[in-house]
Amino acid sequence: MEERPWYQLTNAEHIGSPSLLVYPDRIEDNIAKMIAIAGGTSSLRPHIKTHKTAEIIRMQMRHGIQKFKCATIAEAELLAQCGAQDILLAMQPVGFHVDRFFSLMESYPGSHFSTLVDNPITLDKIAGRARQNQVTVSLWMDLNVGMDRTGIEPNEGALELYQLMNADSHVDPKGLHAYDGHIRNQDFEERKKVCDRAFEAVTKLRRHIESKGIAVASIVAGGSPSFPVHVSRADVEVSPGTTLLWDARYAELFPDMGFEVAAVLLTRIVSKPAPNILCFDLGHKSIAPEMDFPRILLLGLEDGEQIGQSEEHLVVRTNRAEAFEVGDTFYAIPMHICPTVAKYEALQTVIKGEITDSWEVIARGQKISI
Repeated sequence: MEERPWYQLTNAEHIGSPSLLVYPDRIEDNIAKMIAIAGGTSSLRPHIKTHKTAEIIRMQMRHGIQKFKCATIAEAELLAQCGAQDILLAMQPVGFHVDRFFSLMESYPGSHFSTLVDNPITLDKIAGRARQNQVTVSLWMDLNVGMDRTGIEPNEGALELYQLMNADSHVDPKGLHAYDGHIRNQDFEERKKVCDRAFEAVTKLRRHIESKGIAVASIVAGGSPSFPVHVSRADVEVSPGTTLLWDARYAELFPDMGFEVAAVLLTRIVSKPAPNILCFDLGHKSIAPEMDFPRILLLGLEDGEQIGQSEEHLVVRTNRAEAFEVGDTFYAIPMHICPTVAKYEALQTVIKGEITDSWEVIARGQKISI
């Protein structure tokens, strides 16, 4: 008897499509692999933006992970609701979000919150609010190490900003934050060289700050592709996130890392509008649409050409179209899992081919209660 593929359901006919399936056993394996690469949990600060779910947070906490990183106030609140001890909001709060950040601190005193700053104006606003509330706020200085997305360049301006942080009695300077998401060299040794080169500026800045008599307690560095490099550095915390669910893009780029795909889309053919054309119910609303085609790895139809997508539909050209019928079920691995998860209200868990539970993606929106 032919063995069923690991991702295939035994009762797919009872499941609506599109659905996002997750495999807890594989998530557990990925957590264990993440911890093994890091040499333990002390340097791990995993990002939750990929999954945004309480169950996966608690899985990590059962493995001894207590420090986390997140991108939104909703994600930070979810972490606090799960009892996480140390929560870094790695998105500099501006405008109304400054008030929300302080509301988090007040509402969840059992968790320690920190966030980022990369300029004196934001620092002044956050420190001013801390002074008004008569509290101390924990801040990391966000550095631009080549991605040119956020952060201050690690130069004299960064030294001056950190000195301002240190001089304010209502600010607890936690250290430096350096995200290098632009580094995606497929060969590990080349990736390590580029990563080390980018990190030299961080090390130099740290020495410069400490030469002024100011301690830099820690550094938070990297994402999923670079965290195996950063784990060898002293006083550096690493923040993998995609490692928990993995996706087709990272599986192709970084097979050396050994993580398993743990999230799969269930989809169906909804039309055969022309010869050699199949249409699936995987539109922009169901998978991350920001990338060029292919946007999924369509299992069993890997040779199909993804040629069009709209809100509800994904159109695929294949010379094997006659082998399939409208209503046929397929499984697909997202090329980019993080924004794909946010499109689903819940993740359907699969164990041994059976749907076993439904995990709400609680932090997919902008707000839980704060």
